[in-house]
Amino acid sequence: MIYTKLNEEQIKQWLKENLSEERYYHTLGTAECAKELAQKLGFDSEKAYIAGLLHDCAKCFTNEKLLEIIKQNLNVEECELLNYKTLHAPVSAYIAEKEFGVTDKEILSAIRWHTLGRLDMTDFEKLIFLSDKIEPNTREKCYCQKLRAYLDAENGLNRAMLECYKSTIKSLVERNLKICPITINIYNKLQDIVNE
Repeated sequence: MIYTKLNEEQIKQWLKENLSEERYYHTLGTAECAKELAQKLGFDSEKAYIAGLLHDCAKCFTNEKLLEIIKQNLNVEECELLNYKTLHAPVSAYIAEKEFGVTDKEILSAIRWHTLGRLDMTDFEKLIFLSDKIEPNTREKCYCQKLRAYLDAENGLNRAMLECYKSTIKSLVERNLKICPITINIYNKLQDIVNE
């Protein structure tokens, strides 16, 4: 199935022109990781690859540009604006649709929620969320291995997600950053799911 109006080389060219070198390298790693996990877990690997390739397409936009696109075109919750590092996710979904012609709702939703997440994420959304965290090109090897081990366990997607949220909350507290209430709610829900 074809998920975009541009071919892979055209998408990569656009990304090279609009991302930093390190972000582009991370993006390629995320796309490959998403494809690999999709094959392992029984998802459409081409769809996962496209979602991984486009997940950070707005990451290198200025904060001003991100906020302008959000204000003019998107509906985001107030708490999503607490941290500038997460603004690119809803904008990347918007760019994936407008610039690359993605109409697949699962791809757009996975891109939209790959930073903060949301309550009751689909398994495909979790797959993209985790691929972003464990791609081998720019992520810490020990952390990636730890999360991959969770993926191999029973209820692996949820166990790996819970570990991600634990690490995220710890990191935010250590850096004196605000924590979006959505993050706390997801963490609590994952605790319930994993410990049922």
